[in-house]
Amino acid sequence: MTTLTEADALDGLRDALGLLKDREQVAQRLLDSSAKHSFDPDKELDWDAPFEEGKWFWPPELVSLYDTPLWKRMSEEQRILLSQHEAAALASLGIWFEIILMQLLVRHIYDKAATSAHVRYALTEIEDECRHSKMFARLISHGGTPWYPVSRVHQHLGRLFKTISTTPGSFTATLLGEEVLDWMQRLTFPDERVQPLIRGVTRIHVVEEARHVRYAREELRRQMVTAPKWSQEFTRITSGEFARVFSVAFVNPDVYTNVGLDKREALAQVRASGHRREVMQSGSKRLTDFLDDIGVLRGAGRRLWKSSGLLA
Repeated sequence: MTTLTEADALDGLRDALGLLKDREQVAQRLLDSSAKHSFDPDKELDWDAPFEEGKWFWPPELVSLYDTPLWKRMSEEQRILLSQHEAAALASLGIWFEIILMQLLVRHIYDKAATSAHVRYALTEIEDECRHSKMFARLISHGGTPWYPVSRVHQHLGRLFKTISTTPGSFTATLLGEEVLDWMQRLTFPDERVQPLIRGVTRIHVVEEARHVRYAREELRRQMVTAPKWSQEFTRITSGEFARVFSVAFVNPDVYTNVGLDKREALAQVRASGHRREVMQSGSKRLTDFLDDIGVLRGAGRRLWKSSGLLA
């Protein structure tokens, strides 16, 4: 894979969004930010405080069944219970995704200078993701809900993806996993209807993920300019397929069974829900606009993104 040097940047290498920034300068700013704004969830959050009666575990508008006929038949208590199980399922999904991301980052820096700021920031991000995964796991255990692994098929697809993914494909998938959840969490942490512990977890994640998104966006821009044509096209296809997997994995059907609902009926109503479709597309819009600008959403890849339901 071609590596862009500072000299290249000064020579005016650009994409549709303008001049590419120097890789080392971006990484150094992110390292400085990490030194000032990183958190230890074990110390930062009050894990001993009991959950508050009547408070949600996820904003109700973001719960998958919100505003469906089934939702309207559910009691408030059952709705809140569903929000708790969906929060646990999303935390489980986050751990699965972050474990994939950590492996992709290690692959990315494998043959790069370990003394560079770019590599040092990647290692810093891996540290962040380790803390996030442990934080999500502790949150699941603290709430007494089950661990919600992705399906066996998605486990195998994830294993295949992280094995064959190109560098631009890896960073596209990184942004997909980070930005949709980030959009939801930005609505969650200031919401006083939500449990304080959930708000604390999402606040930490939002602050630290902002750096991860910046790193991935800058590197993906660079890769889509410098990668060979075949790699660019492979990225379009694999990212579209990953979007399809991600959109399905976003709702774990076992949550419905565990709160006393009919799984088949619940899934059918989620698929038919205009509100849910709008939520997922709104959560993806900032990302899909960016991917469109830099040339990822083209051809067959764009059609796959549309079939995922994440692209209007």
